[in-house]
Amino acid sequence: MRGRGVSRSLTIRGLRLYETARSRELRAARTPAEERLWGALRARRLAGYKFVRQLPIGPYFACREEALVVEVDGATHSTDQEVARDAHRDRILGEAGFRVLRIANDDVFHNLDGVKETILASLEQRETW
Repeated sequence: MRGRGVSRSLTIRGLRLYETARSRELRAARTPAEERLWGALRARRLAGYKFVRQLPIGPYFACREEALVVEVDGATHSTDQEVARDAHRDRILGEAGFRVLRIANDDVFHNLDGVKETILASLEQRETW
């Protein structure tokens, strides 16, 4: 039996699965953008949808009932390696039944209402423009 606080992860089909201790660590070490977005999503504040933080499949916010994963990105993923990694993760999450929505840190800080509308539109599967 592992002791409390021990952080391990395993990889299945290229996707890191976090154990509870690692998820706790990630929740405690949120970025300022994640903290701000979490304030808007927690406690069913977005149209009654329930979100969780740091789902065991990775460092994301997720609405399980609508199978939506929201990733807050610090920077634009523009290198070939970053784009390939994102595509791989999207494919694995898609195979697990999740849709992925990436939100830039700058958008969280400068357009939180727009971010919430985008997330809500994705939850309701409608276009925002």
